[in-house]
Amino acid sequence: MNKTIFADPEELARGAAEYFVAQMPETVALSGGSTPKLMFQILADQFRDEVAWSRIQFFWSDERHVPPDHPESNYRMANEALLSNVPVASENVHRVHGENPNAADAASEYEETVIAVTKQPLPRLDLIFLGLGTDGHTASIFPGSEVLHETKRLVAAPYVEKFKSYRITMTLPLLNNGAAIVFLVSGAEKAEIVKEVLEGENKYPAEAVNPTNGELIWMLDKEAAAYLSR
Repeated sequence: MNKTIFADPEELARGAAEYFVAQMPETVALSGGSTPKLMFQILADQFRDEVAWSRIQFFWSDERHVPPDHPESNYRMANEALLSNVPVASENVHRVHGENPNAADAASEYEETVIAVTKQPLPRLDLIFLGLGTDGHTASIFPGSEVLHETKRLVAAPYVEKFKSYRITMTLPLLNNGAAIVFLVSGAEKAEIVKEVLEGENKYPAEAVNPTNGELIWMLDKEAAAYLSR
């Protein structure tokens, strides 16, 4: 596990953008959240001409059960901050169809899409971005979720009691098969959970993210890393 601490969220986002460019990925799973949004904006503004956008297939590590134009849509955020501002072919953007009234069907369809696009029964994505919730969740795998124990499905649609809604999320078999997994975490409100996840016992979903044959990277700002042992 590789851990890097940045001065503030802006520096963190820039570091993540530079890592994206250096990796030259062909398959990427994006995440929602304020830090990824900053990274997307930096990629579009400062690195637009340094990335072979037409070669990249874009996926999402999780999505809300909402239409693509909904304010809470992870796709909408990524599209507005990044994808609509760089030369990405529309057929290379693989969003979750969160507008499907049946979240389980949307998850099954998305699993089929990821397999078909990568041409791999257990896809190995080049780069997967994840966040961390104050409750230790990542993607849309929450504490106590049955998805934590999923071994066959690559994409699932758990009901999240906390939000009284379904989510569509990549599961651990797919996430842990990634070539590089990058957690982006910022803010003082994350300091306690960061310490528990990185230095505590294995009791949070984020701790179950451990690539079988890939690189695990944590990028944090100083506030999020405040309680870590030096």
